[in-house]
Amino acid sequence: MFAIPEQFSTATKSNLEAQFAMFSSLTNKAFEGIEKIVDLNLTAAKSTLEDSSAATKQLLSAKDPQEFFSLTAAQAQPAAEKAIAYGRHLAAIASGTQAELSKAAEGQIAETNRKVISLVEEVSKNAPAGSENAVAMLKSAIGNASAGYEQFTKTSKQAVEAIETNLQSAVSQFTQAAEKVVPRKK
Repeated sequence: MFAIPEQFSTATKSNLEAQFAMFSSLTNKAFEGIEKIVDLNLTAAKSTLEDSSAATKQLLSAKDPQEFFSLTAAQAQPAAEKAIAYGRHLAAIASGTQAELSKAAEGQIAETNRKVISLVEEVSKNAPAGSENAVAMLKSAIGNASAGYEQFTKTSKQAVEAIETNLQSAVSQFTQAAEKVVPRKK
């Protein structure tokens, strides 16, 4: 007779543990992504500082204005290429982190959903006579919640794909614009 409250208590505890595990996993994935971005930015800043120092030395050593402008034009292409590479690397980090976050969340939610369905099945076996309608309503609510989650997941994936497509388009447009301004050396 006391099995149902104990089952709900156990299920609630298990659900809270799963939510904590999911939160921990998502937090770790987010920090890994942030760590990669910080590392990328530090590397880019160091490289930019070194390049700027070398470029300044070259420009200061120019013997006449024509050589100065020639050196300036020659430095534009590598700078544009580095900016494009940075944008692509940043996009790859963001995309990879998002994919890891989605995968971790989907796994945890699927496991929690499986446990809830199992609990409802177990409770419905032990439910008193006349509670069939309540059990059916509970199963329907769980089914509706699952369908809502699946739609949310589908919509989220579409939004992420749209963002990735727009980011790739922006990088491509920047590349084309940079090549028009500073044509590649052959």
